[in-house]
Amino acid sequence: MPPVAVSVVIPTLGADAKLEQCVAALARQTRPDFDVIIIDNSSKGLAARKTWELRVRVIENRRNVGFGAAINQAIELTTSPFIATLNDDAVPHPCWLGALLGAIERRPDAGMCASQVRFYGEDRLDSAGMLVCGDGSSKQRGHGRTPGDFPVPEEALFPSGSAALYRREMLECVGGFDGAFFLYCEDTDLGLRARWAGWKCLYVPQAVVEHHYSHSAGRASPLKAYYVERNRLFVLAKNFPASMLVTAPFIAVARYFWHLWYLFGNRGTAARFRAEGHLGFRMAWFVLRAHLALAANGRRLWRERRRIRARSRITPAIFRYLLRDHAISARKVAAL
Repeated sequence: MPPVAVSVVIPTLGADAKLEQCVAALARQTRPDFDVIIIDNSSKGLAARKTWELRVRVIENRRNVGFGAAINQAIELTTSPFIATLNDDAVPHPCWLGALLGAIERRPDAGMCASQVRFYGEDRLDSAGMLVCGDGSSKQRGHGRTPGDFPVPEEALFPSGSAALYRREMLECVGGFDGAFFLYCEDTDLGLRARWAGWKCLYVPQAVVEHHYSHSAGRASPLKAYYVERNRLFVLAKNFPASMLVTAPFIAVARYFWHLWYLFGNRGTAARFRAEGHLGFRMAWFVLRAHLALAANGRRLWRERRRIRARSRITPAIFRYLLRDHAISARKVAAL
């Protein structure tokens, strides 16, 4: 067997047929120097129920530890120079790993790579990297557009954790994923911390993955609504320069306005939340809960903010420029 260049880490909660499809697609990769670690958060006894045709290690947790903490578990068990993260409902094309590794091996300044993530079975993008709003919200770059709109390798802000490649050196430099996020936005936090530390991100359009979007938690579930709102506040507190923290509440109010606007127009996230049987006014409760969680975690977030600044290799002005160059408006966040 060739030495392992990359460990592919798949956290799973469903542990269902989508996971089997994901692993079967990995078996068809053109580059063989990888292994697979599945972190089973489902408590379904996956290791005893399944046999795999690849080098697959299954780590079973007695409870759901969340996405970022699960990936950190796998990182501690490996020595490979690169770590790939893959959702259990993602289906990589055969050249996926080869394209990512080829891109990052040519760029020692790159700490992460973004895949071209498509909706499963469609010629539409889920993501071509990520964008950040001024209130800390993050959304997929190119979401809903055609792959032809993003045809060339280029710099992105950071990758979607649904299908990403990370350099181990970078992960060790910035401290890995923040397990306190539990679900959603942990890739945003990691990507911004990496940017503060001076690492770049490459978008690799040849690294194609098809994704069953929001298979585990639903596109507009109460669980997702709360964690997305809480964690964007965590992202703000840890990563945004002071000058941007001043304007962030006003941008958030604008986003809330557009959520309400699109709710009455039957568009956007708020309308999907209502269409899936959840009352619109519950979103206000999730916003309140998220801000209470921010207050409860204030001291921890402040300590982490100071650690990020201590590792910083760029100035706040350069960081602001990066966010402006990869920005998404509050209205567009609400509309997607």
